[in-house]
Amino acid sequence: MNSIALFVFPVIGRALGLSQSQFGLWSALAIHDTSSVVGAASRYGTEALIIATTVKLARALWIVPLVFFTAVVKRGKSKLAIPWFILFFFFAAVINTYGPQDAALSQKFFTLGKLGLTATLFLIGTSISKNTLKEVGWRPLAQGVLLWLAVGSLSLYFIRIGWISLSGTF
Repeated sequence: MNSIALFVFPVIGRALGLSQSQFGLWSALAIHDTSSVVGAASRYGTEALIIATTVKLARALWIVPLVFFTAVVKRGKSKLAIPWFILFFFFAAVINTYGPQDAALSQKFFTLGKLGLTATLFLIGTSISKNTLKEVGWRPLAQGVLLWLAVGSLSLYFIRIGWISLSGTF
């Protein structure tokens, strides 16, 4: 679904006349994989890319307290596994907030981040095969497609009517 979103979301966004801000928000909410969010948003525009990446990674930051909470509740002896991109996002946010504010350096880091996420997207995309789809089975695949359509449609609807926006209102 993430691979399909890379191509379908920008087309739908343009057909509906979504602003850069609306598209960035929609892709961050409706596309599951962070690298696919970046891929779709980068095809739509620079502002959409910035908004989508920020919103998606900010949502992903909620993994950290959720992991700790689950570990406390389960009281298991398993190791906590925090995705590496969360740590990079955290360090990037700290550097961007407290580090030197050099426009040329910021542009280089932006380009480097975009290249890194593009490489990640490529690596994820190369793992899809017919055998992988056969192993999953048609029922979970159908459920995934239906949920993907529901989340995509509902989040787009709420963004279009103004119930979800970057102003923080709901």
